[in-house]
Parts: sequence; structure tokens; C-alpha cells
Amino acid sequence: MHAADEIERGISRFAAGPNGGLIIVGPPSSLVIHRDLIITLAARNKLPAVYPNRLFSTHGGLMAYGADSLDQYHRAASYVDRILKGEKPADLPVQAPVKYQLVINVRTANAMGIVIPPTLLALADEVIE
Repeated sequence: MHAADEIERGISRFAAGPNGGLIIVGPPSSLVIHRDLIITLAARNKLPAVYPNRLFSTHGGLMAYGADSLDQYHRAASYVDRILKGEKPADLPVQAPVKYQLVINVRTANAMGIVIPPTLLALADEVIE
């Protein structure tokens, strides 16, 4: 789904079923454009949602789990350094993220009537209260 009306129809349709939840994935550009809409619809429909990065949780999303962006930028900087020192980009190995981040927004959980288990809160890299 890319357009706002498609997102709204899709989430509303999904919310009509029992015991639903959302895992939000997709192209980063469309997610950022519709971030507030997605978060608002999930909260309005009391759908627990897991988002791909911390930004969603800081804007009111319930939970985020994804690659740590800061770590990826640091690793990219080391590649730039290696290229500037003469290494060929084609000779550098492709890297996958190695550090992931779990962020939980307890304020949102409380508003939705969701109790986050203490063991999950203990595992979180960041808890927003």
C-alpha cells in the first residue's frame, strides 16, 4: 500500500478481525511519508504494531525492532575511509546489519490497554515512558 487511502482502508479492514496486530515493513520512503497516519490508525483501532525503526516509537508507535541506524552509519563511514585510502569499492564485502535495536513505548501500551511483560521491557534497548 502506498497511498493514504489504501493504508486507511487496509488497516481498518484488518482491525475488523479479532486479535490482530501489525508488523510494518516496506520501502522506507513510503513509511516515513505515512508514518503518522499508520501510527494513528494502529492506535485508534487498538492494533499492537511493531515498526522497523526507533523513529516510529518516538512518534507514538508501540514498539520498534530493526537495524540500529547509527551503527550502520558508523560502518558506512569506515567504508568511505577505506575507499579514500585507495581500496576499490567493488573489492569491499557487502555487509548486513549486526546490531539491532528494540524500542518500546510504554505510554502507548498503557493508552491501548496493553501490558508489556517485565522480561520484554528488560530486553529493550530503550523504553519510552
